[in-house]
Amino acid sequence: MSEQIQFSDEYWMQLAYEQAAKAAELQEIPVGAVIVSQNKVIGAGFNAPISMQDPTAHAEIVAIREACKNLENYRLPDDATIYVTLEPCTMCVGALVHSRIQRVVFGAIEPKAGSLVSARQLLSAGYYNHIFSFEQGCLQEQCSAQLSTFFKMRRAQKRELKLQEKINNTEQLQQNQVISNDN
Repeated sequence: MSEQIQFSDEYWMQLAYEQAAKAAELQEIPVGAVIVSQNKVIGAGFNAPISMQDPTAHAEIVAIREACKNLENYRLPDDATIYVTLEPCTMCVGALVHSRIQRVVFGAIEPKAGSLVSARQLLSAGYYNHIFSFEQGCLQEQCSAQLSTFFKMRRAQKRELKLQEKINNTEQLQQNQVISNDN
């Protein structure tokens, strides 16, 4: 009889982190998620609202859709856990409630839009017909660093774009002056 290895939360979060890296490659905000049931990934996803042209294509939603499609059911199994690199937003908490997820494990907190412990604590409101357990801080430093690196790079790109626009405008002004001086 073979015994199945039980993987740790850190193991599964590392897989979610790898999903987030896929988002970053597409210039999407690097958030990744995996849904696990019976020690197997049943759904995975990464942020893709820009590339999918879908504002609801957050990592959690993409993973839920894939898991439900694989299971041929709109509800997740009783033992399902989602590992996500960033605290879920309001939309994603709602989707997690409706999918009947049992447990959420997230890495980095989201101070502006987080809806479990940060900006809002939706599950403590008392009006949901399903409540899931959650844990924060799994690979928090790694997940936070991935997001920080992405936003630092994005800010540098924006500064470079502004600088390039300024150079182009200066060159255009100089060309206009040369033309007006020739007349």
